[in-house]
Amino acid sequence: MAAQQVRLERDAVDLAVLTVDAPPLNLYTDGLHDLLEAAVEDLEERPARALLIRAEGRVVSGGVDVNLFAAQKTRARAKALFDGMLDLPERIAALPFPTVFAAHGLCLTWAFEVAVACDILLAAERARFGLVEKVVGLTPTMGGTQRLAARAGVGRAKELVMTGDTYDAATLERWGVVNRVLPDEGFDDAALEFTHALATGPTRAHAATKRVLAHFESGGVVEANEHITSIAAELFDTEDLRGAVRSFLDHGPGKATFSGR
Repeated sequence: MAAQQVRLERDAVDLAVLTVDAPPLNLYTDGLHDLLEAAVEDLEERPARALLIRAEGRVVSGGVDVNLFAAQKTRARAKALFDGMLDLPERIAALPFPTVFAAHGLCLTWAFEVAVACDILLAAERARFGLVEKVVGLTPTMGGTQRLAARAGVGRAKELVMTGDTYDAATLERWGVVNRVLPDEGFDDAALEFTHALATGPTRAHAATKRVLAHFESGGVVEANEHITSIAAELFDTEDLRGAVRSFLDHGPGKATFSGR
């Protein structure tokens, strides 16, 4: 039963789908963390061409099982817990292929923090989001505060965390946190179709884009400029670029197919 709380499946084009299914609320626990960590380790060892993270149930997640916090009796133990929690979205963000998070409903705390660690955040119209750690006197520990600041600005990040309110998908799309809001009807299929399009595209180029933007996040335009030409030049060693250039010259734009090699 526990093993089914996290499923990692791959299709013929090596699109990976990671599903959280820990009813009734997909709460974050030690056990769920271990299962998610094992799935991420699998993706690190056997990279996919794209990853979709989604959840089953009425909500994406109701947050963290508060018993996990109650068990921390010292500052040192709490820090060890938080170090492990932060490591999970950091590893997801570092995966060398496109990552998409699909939020179909209420998405709180850890799930929201994982969502903003992904490259693309898709939300159903009915989805709502919140970092509500203030209810237990805590601040978010899995990178959500700083990743929200990167997406929406420091002021919006402070508002989200300090109020502990929940926000609808349309508002967060307007703020730049959510990439796209999709209709509730057919949301799962639409999210899968979106991620499939990424998986069948020039995924080596997508990985290069992630590297360039990681440099930008670290040191702005100046640092990104120091690395962009080398990163782009490496793509000339890939079958995808050489094949796509030949296809463009022979058949025009938009006809190339990509293998991820």
